Amino acid sequence: MAIDKETARRVAHLARIEVEEAALEPLARDLSRILDFMDELNEVDVEGVEPMTSVTPMTLKRRADAVTDGDRQADILRNAPDAREGFFAVPKVVE
Repeated sequence: MAIDKETARRVAHLARIEVEEAALEPLARDLSRILDFMDELNEVDVEGVEPMTSVTPMTLKRRADAVTDGDRQADILRNAPDAREGFFAVPKVVE
């Protein structure tokens, strides 16, 4: 797929990237090469290939998904510069 200079300018604008006028043509060529490579990857037969999370086989560590209270409010608030009624107290910023 060929990307022209105007499309490269539009992509840069959408990405909020300032690109010099002289750099638009090389950017368009680079984007075209990336899209061509993606087309090549789409031609690969991946039927029956399981997705991987890593190149080395491993199992993810799991823990029980149990809801706990924690019961650590006092420990957490002990480091707060200002705590009131069991919550962090912060300066008022809106009148």
